[in-house]
Amino acid sequence: MIFSEKDIQQIELKGLDVTKVKRQIELFENGIPFANLVAEATINEGILRLTDIDIEQLVSYFESKKDLVSILKFVPASGAATRMFKFLYSFLEEYDLEKGSINSYINKSKNNDLSLFFIGLDKFPFYHIVQNKLQETDPNYDSLSINEQRLKFVKMMLDNEMLDYGNSPKGLMPFHKYKNEVVSTAFEEHLYESALYSSSNESTKLHFTISEKHNHKFDVEFSRIEKYVEEKTGSKFDISFSYQKESTDTIAVTPKNKPFRDDDGSLLFRPSGHGALIENLNDLNADIIFIKNIDNVVTYKYKDEVAKYKKVLAGILLRIQEQVYKYLQLLDDDTIASEERLIEIGEFLVNKMNVNISPEFEKYSLKYQIEYLAEKLNRPIRVCGMVKNEGEPGGGPFWVKDESGNISLQIVESAQINKKSKQQKQILKNATHFNPVDLVCGTKNYKGEKFDLKKFVDTKAAFISMKTKTGKDLKALELPGLWNGSMANWNTIFVEVPLITFNPVKTVNDLLKAPHQIK
Repeated sequence: MIFSEKDIQQIELKGLDVTKVKRQIELFENGIPFANLVAEATINEGILRLTDIDIEQLVSYFESKKDLVSILKFVPASGAATRMFKFLYSFLEEYDLEKGSINSYINKSKNNDLSLFFIGLDKFPFYHIVQNKLQETDPNYDSLSINEQRLKFVKMMLDNEMLDYGNSPKGLMPFHKYKNEVVSTAFEEHLYESALYSSSNESTKLHFTISEKHNHKFDVEFSRIEKYVEEKTGSKFDISFSYQKESTDTIAVTPKNKPFRDDDGSLLFRPSGHGALIENLNDLNADIIFIKNIDNVVTYKYKDEVAKYKKVLAGILLRIQEQVYKYLQLLDDDTIASEERLIEIGEFLVNKMNVNISPEFEKYSLKYQIEYLAEKLNRPIRVCGMVKNEGEPGGGPFWVKDESGNISLQIVESAQINKKSKQQKQILKNATHFNPVDLVCGTKNYKGEKFDLKKFVDTKAAFISMKTKTGKDLKALELPGLWNGSMANWNTIFVEVPLITFNPVKTVNDLLKAPHQIK
């Protein structure tokens, strides 16, 4: 592949280099291998199930340690709310007021989502906001037919420049309505939750990855709620933001794997998915980093229960990390690393950290055994909550074999699995748990130094998808997902957590579910 001088300038302006872009094109040419599932992770076979006593002890342990470490919450929040309203956009495109009632349209189109939306209309947190805007802008609104009112309601909510929810970041959408019509956003709810497990002697720290064009909107929202939230939680907040870096964009290619070019001849680069956020995560400095999606929040009455399980996951991380650090310090001193101690460390890796040890280990020299165990221990650690599989689309916990024959615990998306293989399909079908994106991460080594997280990425665990641009087909490349291939070489512990910890808002109707309602 030969690039022109103009191409090279464009590549370098994005913070990329030609070698990196050529490697991306090679991925298109060679294809990306499917994940090689060995088995589904289940209770006692990769997923830890806790007793009530375990939970109580872990919460106490975290509470006793939290003021000795720095804590930060990392929230991917760049997504627009557009997909929440997909069925409403279809309704606006298809419905003709002159051809009949909305109920007739619903019956004919069998649009159950639209039916539920209108049935629960006054229970949405934004209902009174939209109604007030309609009455302000249209003096005759109250005298309109029910069909006209509903049509105007949806248009005002999605497309009117005063509200424009369809183009707003999901984090700033009204999610919950409290007494006296007080509305909170997903962004605000993350602040309340985080304050429940932050350090007592420093500010509650959160970092949101957002779209650069929405930066001012988050600043305005935080300024509006800061004093109120601080009074309610008794905590000060330290909020920071970052954007997905242009240098993580990937080149698009034609169906024949040639660089896709815009009409002006320039190369087309596209954002590479949430896997790009490993760069943002790598820039952060904290002893413990909680990771949770922007739309996975609950109303205030459920906060304590949700926060309890964050403390549980963090308690496991701190306990494991403490033992890892002790072992690594021992391995640093060759004279202390006796044969008995090496066996003990190996058993700890297998039984507590789900790390497979080479069957050839006992044949290694003492020096190499020490190096081998140290390399296995000295990695970032993630403790991931897993909920019972209720049929949600998305990733799950599996035992996976890599190209070198190493078997490890991984979070695998269904798109990474070869559905044409009966064996792989059966393992997927047998999966008992689902990944709700509920992680607590340790990203520092036993000397207190930050790991370079980019060194622990499986670059081959990427995704290729078909897209279009100006009516032309193209192939797009997504980097390994943040909690998938981007953390493939971390040490991983999966823990069963209850469903109350998983309350995403993928469609607007999810806001009608109990954890998002006050009554």
